Amino acid sequence: MTEYLLSLVSDYGAWALGLVTFLSCLALPVPASLAMLAAGGFIAAGELSMPTACLAAFGGACLGDQVGYFAGRRFGAEGLDRLSSRPKRGALLRRAASDLDRKAMSIVYFSRWLVSPLGPYVNVVAGATRVSWKRFTLGDIAGEATWVTIYVGLGFLFAENIGALSDILGNLTGLLAAIAVAAGAAGWLVRAARTNGRRDPA
Repeated sequence: MTEYLLSLVSDYGAWALGLVTFLSCLALPVPASLAMLAAGGFIAAGELSMPTACLAAFGGACLGDQVGYFAGRRFGAEGLDRLSSRPKRGALLRRAASDLDRKAMSIVYFSRWLVSPLGPYVNVVAGATRVSWKRFTLGDIAGEATWVTIYVGLGFLFAENIGALSDILGNLTGLLAAIAVAAGAAGWLVRAARTNGRRDPA
């Protein structure tokens, strides 16, 4: 699959690159970061235009993020409403939604590139919790611009070592995503304990 998608980028250029980044933002298992590194290599070799490749990758990613956000807003809100039917759980979910809305721009921004494996899920959760579309979109645009700049730029600079670079970046983002999930789970448990303590005093 990876070799096939990279051959599409080689053969169809920016159109294929935009498609790959779009699909990756819907949580489909396509190597978007590797495709952008490869695009940087093709740019270095004179086979792709830098502005065209970057615009295609950026446009595909932003479009995929918007689809995920509105899917969450359309279909995820009902599920969260059902989960909120119990008072204690509802209080936790409302507080989490409030925190996410308040910090939406920074959370969305960093989930585009620093912990990119979490990006598609942040899109859906942001929509489901009714995060402001404006805040989501501003964070999304800044984050995807950073993602594209880093990966296409690194591919351009290290065109002869794309395979090794991809492995390093993949391991790093995977580790950071795991740390972010663990930190989020720990924060959720602490809040749950505090909520239970306030509602059930000794």
